[in-house]
Amino acid sequence: MALQQKGRAMALLVMVASMGLGGCMGQMGLSGMVTKGNLSVVDNRYGRAGVFMLLAPVYGLAATADLFVFNTIEFWSGKNPITGKSPAVVDMKANPVIKVNQHLDPALKKVPLAMLPQGVREVEISYPNERTAQMEVHYLDGRSSMMRGEKRGELMDIYFDGKFVSTLTRSELEQMSANASAAA
Repeated sequence: MALQQKGRAMALLVMVASMGLGGCMGQMGLSGMVTKGNLSVVDNRYGRAGVFMLLAPVYGLAATADLFVFNTIEFWSGKNPITGKSPAVVDMKANPVIKVNQHLDPALKKVPLAMLPQGVREVEISYPNERTAQMEVHYLDGRSSMMRGEKRGELMDIYFDGKFVSTLTRSELEQMSANASAAA
């Protein structure tokens, strides 16, 4: 009897913990995959609506998994495990009505559990404009470095600490992304 009560208590603890850590805002990657699958079944709007109705339980399960599992992982790690995309939705730049970041400790503005390589304290990714992405790496020993990519048509010029390093084509970037996803 005591073992059964311990099991119930543990199940209740797991449920409460998952509710406390879950329900995070995110990319809804699994739901997006279901939608993409629905759209690829038939090309007619009425047919798609019919498939949607048939898949309603699947949409519900996918949305629940996104809200309580995958979006939570995205929130705490900074990367969605389904889409492989980062930054997390909650870290994307926007024009908010209420601005609180300026009043917060810097530790509250970063991804808390991001997997960083050994020797790296933090990595900041920003998009200064629609053509530029940059990543600033801060090391534990106080050093920092900056990698910047600037889009030029179908090409991406890569700079490291302000020095030109390479130019990559779109297909090379896609191949590198695919290789990185396969390795992860």
